[in-house]
Amino acid sequence: MTYGAVAVVPARDEADRIRATIESLAAIPSLSRIIVVDDGSRDATAKTATAAGAQVLNSTPTGRPSGKGAALISGLRRARELHPDAFLLADADLGSSSASLTFLLDALSESSPATIAAFPKSAATGGGFGVVKNFSRQAIARRNTPGFVPSEPLSGQRAILAPALDALPGLAPGFGVEVGMTLDWLDAGIAPVEVPIPLSHRPTGRNIAGFAHRARQGLDILRAIHGARLPW
Repeated sequence: MTYGAVAVVPARDEADRIRATIESLAAIPSLSRIIVVDDGSRDATAKTATAAGAQVLNSTPTGRPSGKGAALISGLRRARELHPDAFLLADADLGSSSASLTFLLDALSESSPATIAAFPKSAATGGGFGVVKNFSRQAIARRNTPGFVPSEPLSGQRAILAPALDALPGLAPGFGVEVGMTLDWLDAGIAPVEVPIPLSHRPTGRNIAGFAHRARQGLDILRAIHGARLPW
């Protein structure tokens, strides 16, 4: 079955890749709208996304960064107003590989209302040492009863049928949003399906900025594990 979908793309300082991401998403036949949520970008992300044909929102009225979870809340609220069958979440730095997210939508069904992209190993080249990813994987494995152990617990590329979105009490703040989403699905009896997809993105490097990012990510994931949620 083909589900009509709306894409939500949280973005911060992605002016160099956002056009390719949007144009490639637009090639997915079942997508009716692409919503980019600009989370306090200091570059031309919003202007470039608008020129590429996306609807652009600010994550907060002030235009200051609010975090990935809050940006997704804003985008999904707007997407829900359109009453699509499905929602496609995509990171802004996927570039031309975002067209492959059609496979996530194709894998949706009533029995599999949530799908998650599993990146190829090559996409992680130049990234960290896997500490945050392994911690997240183990936390999910300890908490769930269906036996779901994700290979990519931090993947932001997700396709969601409306009932699976309705099962979420809200979204975890910041970079804990993916882990929180998975935990809440499992609590609701929904085991997401991972779909290997040939994606590429900008990895976080092994430098001071990269390690600072992973420290913030780890703290946000801890908050998500302990139940922190932004309500709808």
